[in-house]
Amino acid sequence: MSKLIIHGRRAISGTYKVQGNKNAALPMIAAALLTPEEVTIENVPDIDDVAAMLEATRSFGAKVKRDIEKGIVKISASRIRTARISPDLASRIRTSFLFAGPLLARLGRASLPPPGGDAIGARRLDTHFAGFRALGAKAVAGKKHLSFRGDLHGAKILLDEASVTATENILMASVLAKGTTEIYNAACEPHISNLADMLNAMGAKISGAGTNLIRVEGVESLHGCNVRVGCDYIEAGSYIVAAAVTGGEIVLTDIDPAPFRVLEGAFARFGVTWSLDSKSGTLKYVPRKRLKMKYDLGDAIPSISDGTWPAFPSDLLSVLIVLATQARGTCLFFEKMFESRLYFVDKLRQMGAKIVQCDPHRVVVTGPSQLYGGVVSSNDIRAGISLVIAALCAKGETVISNAETIDRGYQSIDKTLSKLGADIKRS
Repeated sequence: MSKLIIHGRRAISGTYKVQGNKNAALPMIAAALLTPEEVTIENVPDIDDVAAMLEATRSFGAKVKRDIEKGIVKISASRIRTARISPDLASRIRTSFLFAGPLLARLGRASLPPPGGDAIGARRLDTHFAGFRALGAKAVAGKKHLSFRGDLHGAKILLDEASVTATENILMASVLAKGTTEIYNAACEPHISNLADMLNAMGAKISGAGTNLIRVEGVESLHGCNVRVGCDYIEAGSYIVAAAVTGGEIVLTDIDPAPFRVLEGAFARFGVTWSLDSKSGTLKYVPRKRLKMKYDLGDAIPSISDGTWPAFPSDLLSVLIVLATQARGTCLFFEKMFESRLYFVDKLRQMGAKIVQCDPHRVVVTGPSQLYGGVVSSNDIRAGISLVIAALCAKGETVISNAETIDRGYQSIDKTLSKLGADIKRS
């Protein structure tokens, strides 16, 4: 188990090329199983979750070639020798369950153990099951395996929640189904559109991705393609906060402008604004004023909550809480998605943050607070990067154990931050 050792109070400044979106790359890797022809995916991030997903892809019999330096992955699934995945692989990554849709569509069957992933709260699979059943599959939930079998046909499906992974799984299953499928209350996140663009490049007929109503006309077969993963706006937001709380300036390149229109309002609440050049794909953050919370009308304490897109993304809420510890004022954070995500604030309090946890879903943060180094542990990807950012502005040395959780979503975090001015090393 590796550790990150950080000496804080050094400005995070410089230029960084944002990695490909983890949440787009993983379903796109799974989608490559839908065709026997070679699929090339560019801008794939060098993170542990991608490595685990590619290992699982190989376990089905697909050939995988990866150029880590160039960020290119080539997948050829000309033959799939099994529709099962080992419990060990499934336990390492939650998105292993995204193989269910492609396997069911191509082979007419799939059998997977319950998926693993971060322990940030209950993440139900009922929406996946309901969608597969609506498409004509027989779905059985055993204690050790989740099994699906059947010939798929188009259907009108109303999702009981706008689940991202359920939307992706049902979308991948429906592209080879006979007839037309409508997915209503679909998730609208940018990575849904990225996946739909890939499937269309493979010959699928999908319209409406990025809205809550997706229409799919089933096709006989799909072919190979060359596609690119969009930018990881969650990673970008994390580095913006790292610069903001340490008094630095940062330029981010390889940016897709659209997601930042969703993020800018919440960041501006704390005095963090940026300039974005759409043509060059460049975002520049320069501190223009002191970090200070903008109150609601009548000087009411503001509330920031997450939700399904285009609400503020849950994956950035933990990072924004660290930003709030360094901004003057008080703010309520309401985590609506996952009941265990906010438990990491105990570690921020240990470092000196002024935080009151009202219940599993809500915390009140008052800033600014002088944070102090200490020994803490990362429980999940987003808590881990939040603790890293807290350590960057803290006085003294911070040791963050279980750093592998951060590596699942952030490539070479220690090397990247070191280049941007941090005093950080791994042991």
